[in-house]
Amino acid sequence: MQISEKYNPQETEQKWYKYWLENKFFHSEPNDKPPYTVVIPPPNVTGILHMGHMLNNTIQDVLVRRARMQGFNACWIPGTDHASIATEAKVVAKLKSEGISKSDITREEFLKHAWEWTDKYGGTILEQLKKLGCSCDWDRTRFTMEEKLSQQVIKSFVDLYNKGLIYRGYRMVNWDPEAKTNISDEEVIFKEQNGKLYFLKYKIEGTEEFLSVATTRPETIFGDTAVCINPNDERYAHLKGKNVIVPIVNRVIPIIEDEYVDIEFGTGALKITPAHDTNDYEIGQKHQLKMIDALDDDGNLNEHGLHYAGKNRFEVRKQIAKELEENGLLLKAEDYVNKVGTSERTGAVIEPKVSVQWFLKMADIAQPALDVVMDDEVKFYPEKFKNTYKHWMENIRDWNISRQLWWGQQIPAFYYGEGENDFVVAENIDEALELAKQKTNNRQLTTDNLKQDEDALDTWFSSWLWPMSVFDGLLDPENKEINYYYPTSDLVTGPDIIFFWVARMIMAGLEYRKEVPFKNVYFTGIVRDKQRRKMSKSLGNSPDPLELMDKYGADGVRVGILLSSAAGNDLLFDEDLMLQGRNFMTKIWSAFRLINMWNHEDKPANIADNQAIEWFENKLNKMIVEIDQQFEKFRISDALHLIYKLIWDDFCGWYLEAIKPNYGEGISKEVYDRTVIFFEELMKLLHPFMPFQSEEIWHLISERSIEEALVIAQQKKAGAFNDALIKNFETAEEIISGVRNYRQTKGISPKEIVEVYTSADKFENEAVIKKLANVSEIHFGEKTEKPSFTFLIGSTEVSIPLSENLDLGEEKIKTEEELKYLKGFLISVDKKLSNEKFVANAKPEVVDGERKKQKDAQDKIAILEEKLKSL
Repeated sequence: MQISEKYNPQETEQKWYKYWLENKFFHSEPNDKPPYTVVIPPPNVTGILHMGHMLNNTIQDVLVRRARMQGFNACWIPGTDHASIATEAKVVAKLKSEGISKSDITREEFLKHAWEWTDKYGGTILEQLKKLGCSCDWDRTRFTMEEKLSQQVIKSFVDLYNKGLIYRGYRMVNWDPEAKTNISDEEVIFKEQNGKLYFLKYKIEGTEEFLSVATTRPETIFGDTAVCINPNDERYAHLKGKNVIVPIVNRVIPIIEDEYVDIEFGTGALKITPAHDTNDYEIGQKHQLKMIDALDDDGNLNEHGLHYAGKNRFEVRKQIAKELEENGLLLKAEDYVNKVGTSERTGAVIEPKVSVQWFLKMADIAQPALDVVMDDEVKFYPEKFKNTYKHWMENIRDWNISRQLWWGQQIPAFYYGEGENDFVVAENIDEALELAKQKTNNRQLTTDNLKQDEDALDTWFSSWLWPMSVFDGLLDPENKEINYYYPTSDLVTGPDIIFFWVARMIMAGLEYRKEVPFKNVYFTGIVRDKQRRKMSKSLGNSPDPLELMDKYGADGVRVGILLSSAAGNDLLFDEDLMLQGRNFMTKIWSAFRLINMWNHEDKPANIADNQAIEWFENKLNKMIVEIDQQFEKFRISDALHLIYKLIWDDFCGWYLEAIKPNYGEGISKEVYDRTVIFFEELMKLLHPFMPFQSEEIWHLISERSIEEALVIAQQKKAGAFNDALIKNFETAEEIISGVRNYRQTKGISPKEIVEVYTSADKFENEAVIKKLANVSEIHFGEKTEKPSFTFLIGSTEVSIPLSENLDLGEEKIKTEEELKYLKGFLISVDKKLSNEKFVANAKPEVVDGERKKQKDAQDKIAILEEKLKSL
């Protein structure tokens, strides 16, 4: 068969992906096989493939393809998340570019635009995952806003409300003025920012005395309702029970006392603005202070801001500092670095804001979810994340589940009056009407009297049901699919959503099915650049994964990114890794072409062939055991390293060289057939990592039916292996490398035949040594008197008489220089080992290492001194 000289990834990838899809190899239905289920962490519907997705989905694909090849019924559910904040922001921006404001259209009109946006861009990232080779069951693709999934979200809300776990409360929230919605505590990113600490003068009522108050936010004075001092602060004992006047605002407010105030910070006097600071809110509640909200939803001052009304909060900060200074109300301003809460989604500075929101009580449902992780019913890889999880779960706060958005599942609360409790919660308006009639005892009510809550649910409130909702588990809890596929097997995700998603899915699974949603959670690292910065579009430091795949092939990129991604550790991206992946593809292709070019003849295998075959069969079995062990520990990168070395070093570097026929000769058919079998087994091991090239070679090796495709072929189970036999071959490799090193360092041609003298009685793989080292004769148990190149394999001495073409005078000079260096090195080691303090205090393995260096140096010196005598 004519095999093209160069492997063409693009052509091959398209061909085989189409073949896999056409033959439904990725599709799963419940059957008699054990299930292996993975649900994709649903990417944002508006998203495009980035490096984090590529790492995460490559790992998932490796696990799914391997499970399929190990006899499992593998089912990988793909899908996307509606991403309320991100998607709504994009739709609002699109409408704005068309001259349309969200506030000028109805919810229904807005949702129509949002669905159009979703239909247009929603499938982009899933199509990109196909290019990567992801073997998802595309027939099962789900979307968190599709009708059946939305029904399950609403059903769970109603259920939790009826259980008393969901409540409506007036609380302080994190307001994102750009997205115009509140966000959860976990979505707030604290960043260090350079600012000022302003010392303001609050006049004490009825006196000419001033109280100095330090603040980083002078623009919030319009919401001040008290100044607080520590009751133990003697400096202010004379001010207890008095009032102060808020500068510029001229409002009289009381001086209150609370031990919350830090006597050492600032001036020890704290302005209390209950509507604009979380801690102030708590103090305000405790002391029953009035609440004045001086900011609107855009982060601008409202009518309480007097002449600053309508101006942005940061603009006002600069202007008010100037006005305070001009009026003699600013004592001083100091440079100050503080941590400012910002929105994870928009980057906007968060504004604490008090409003009515919906909350889910977490304490009771969090405890069982903590227990299953601490008891390893759900295992974390790496295990270190158990501590992170435990800390959060033990300090959990009620989950604010409402968002001031239109894109998302609308909260199923229906209001029939103006009172605080004039509402009912139901799955639809008809059920709501019946409940409202019962609650009010008014049978005349109609749906026109009901008004549904305007807010949407937090996106995570839909994705926490994902492992169940993708199988319609809340609509039909006993359906065949949920009972077969749930709980899922492995979850691959990033540690950054351990609270948002992982913890909440565990809670939901235990709440609704009394079962954990998955057995293992593998946390990938974060992909960073060489400067350790997280890759992002805003920094411009993230390469386009599609361009990388065009350049290096999908297989090359998959291998490249996995070679450096140890579980839970951040991955420092280096494009050279992609090159390494592509070079690996080239190496495999070249090996396949080499085997394919050999003529096979009807002749028996020679001794070297048999020794190589026996060794590689044992080595392959041993490696399968080790690869399986790495997968059990979710050390995917380490498993790939083992396969990489097995193919590159052992198969290509040693096995093929050992069986390669002499120039002009053919190979024994028996040896050829065994080699092809080995190569096929290697392609099976490689397939989860490099699916495209392995499938291409699989079909080039032999004509295969659809049922014989590599994607569904079964990997070899590990057979017995002889460790001593493997070690003997490794000794032969060392001897061959020693002889090759002699040739290389002395400039001797590889074609020049050499003789070898050794202190050993025999070498186990003599035929392989003679062939690969081009040795004519091995003299066992003999020493040579001729000038020679000598090296040690363990305690075995191996000598090669020097070639007649060598300049012995020059060789003597080089030997004397080497001897001088080794003697100096030995003195330094001896000195270290004669130091009693070092020997007593150093770790035993360090001392053992130094003793080994001492022994090696002594042995080499003895050999070189012998060599000098002969020279």
